[in-house]
Amino acid sequence: MPDPAAIGVFSLASLALLVVPGPSVLYIVTRGITQGRMAGLASVLGVHVGTTFHIAAATLGLSALLMRSILAFNIVKYAGAAYLVYLGIRRLLDDDGPMQTGSVDAHSLARVFRQGVVVNVLNPKTALFFLAFLPQFVDVQKGSAPLQMLALGSIFIVLGLLSDGTYALVSSMLGNRLRTSKAFARRERLLSGSVYLGLGVGAALSGSRSNTA
Repeated sequence: MPDPAAIGVFSLASLALLVVPGPSVLYIVTRGITQGRMAGLASVLGVHVGTTFHIAAATLGLSALLMRSILAFNIVKYAGAAYLVYLGIRRLLDDDGPMQTGSVDAHSLARVFRQGVVVNVLNPKTALFFLAFLPQFVDVQKGSAPLQMLALGSIFIVLGLLSDGTYALVSSMLGNRLRTSKAFARRERLLSGSVYLGLGVGAALSGSRSNTA
């Protein structure tokens, strides 16, 4: 295990990164506002199941392969962007109307969960973060490097569940108020669809690996 000082610094650095809204946070907030607390929390769980994939990949060295391959990096990046655009178009074309708090059934929650997993797994920047960030806190003299990375990754997930869970709960409370507005009810589909489209376009236009090793 890393020493307590390293764990403390890692935890503070992780929190600083987690509280800054990114694609995953915006996905969670959008679900919380438009579909309520349970959907927001389901999206949090999905996102962090996706996080476990990146932690495992970094521990096994797969992320290093992704970062070294321009083609692989861009395939993952554009696949993630395309998936977000797909979610946006699907929501804009959905004629079921806005979903109310308490009306999200188990099937819908499972879909929200799966989408959260895919959104995070197909984010190459998350892979880059774990590849560059975790090793900084690993001390080979303290024991097995892979076990230390898994331990640090577990701490990150716990902090992420707390941070993103807070976003989900706050956004769902805000959504409870907004859903009483007829104007919001009419515009909810446009709001959520536009957020996903914006995330997808932003991901597609983000920095390329063409100039990196």
